[in-house]
Amino acid sequence: MSPSGSTRGSEAEGPGAAPHETGRRSAARGPGPEGVAADLHELESRLTRCRRCPRLVSWREKVAREKRLSFADETYWGRPVPGFGDPGARILVVGLAPAAHGANRTGRMFTGDRSGDWLFRALFRAGLANRPEAIARDDGLELTDVFITAAVRCAPPANKPTTAERDTCRPWLEGELDLLGRLKVVVTLGGFAYAHTLRILAARGFAPPTPRPRFGHGVEVPLSGGPIVLASYHPSQQNTFTGTLTEEMFGRVWARARSLAGS
Repeated sequence: MSPSGSTRGSEAEGPGAAPHETGRRSAARGPGPEGVAADLHELESRLTRCRRCPRLVSWREKVAREKRLSFADETYWGRPVPGFGDPGARILVVGLAPAAHGANRTGRMFTGDRSGDWLFRALFRAGLANRPEAIARDDGLELTDVFITAAVRCAPPANKPTTAERDTCRPWLEGELDLLGRLKVVVTLGGFAYAHTLRILAARGFAPPTPRPRFGHGVEVPLSGGPIVLASYHPSQQNTFTGTLTEEMFGRVWARARSLAGS
């Protein structure tokens, strides 16, 4: 996706260039998936060393040291979690943040937790993943036409990042948007990701309708000159255990995303 004005790259901490400089370098490598993949790898190498939010750093590392008893023999990732998926993706998935004993343990978004069980099962059924489960970074999972990321990259206490933490983490998502030049649809999982995504896209010149549609499952927001934002309830245990989100409801989101993306 070509930004009309991404302005927050200087906020990201890490060796070398700010996130958006990676996006600008990709033109030198060429627009193909290999060039995009290389630039995403560079972005990931800086993201995983970020320590800009003291509260999040302290929490993610505390969880990684103490561990859950059922994972006591595992080595936790305990660092910021990068996005992953198809570098030529037309569908972007934006979640809230890594789960403390999910992605903060495995090092890959939505991998190793109940929300991920729902997500990857749905993606597999929709023909967007090669397997219905995600266990570890080396489990052979491959996504087709989908890239998965989150608004915040470190596991937050009580799954609630502060506004300052959200804004400090924003350049990493901006950097991914700079590189993923084929995006047609952004699926936002939950109200936090929905509001954050629309805020970022509006700042990049892709203004939503006025008044902005309220978050709701299946809500579609067309953006002038930009992708369509497709909202979904988050596949959290709270939503899935109560029936707020059913597998049928979730499946319709991915069928619609494929249709909108021309996938």
